[in-house]
Amino acid sequence: MNWYFKVFKQYADFGGRARRKEFWMFYLFTTLASLVFRILDNLLGTNFGDFDENGILETMYSIIVLIPFFAVTARRMHDVGKSAWFMLIPFYNFYLTLLDSEPHANKWGDNPKGFGNDSMINQIGKE
Repeated sequence: MNWYFKVFKQYADFGGRARRKEFWMFYLFTTLASLVFRILDNLLGTNFGDFDENGILETMYSIIVLIPFFAVTARRMHDVGKSAWFMLIPFYNFYLTLLDSEPHANKWGDNPKGFGNDSMINQIGKE
């Protein structure tokens, strides 16, 4: 859950690197939250659209997480040594999100999994 909130602390930070765990935990919790909001929309009757397929709560949540999702995806591309523009290539983008980090520093920063960086998540927002 800390990884999910870490992405929100870096709401629109497109620089730097994001570990695989950070990206996939954010993706997991975003998916679970979307499902919860979809169920709430069905229970509350706040669906709209031709087939009642969209809900107000789910749509609002999707808008809120749109920028952080693009930001963490850009940082994930940086972590494997690619430009953020690679997130526009759907299947290759998915493949890149599965790769391990570059073991050394690259032009986007130090390896977030490097020695002594395990407590890095606790330092976000304290600078």
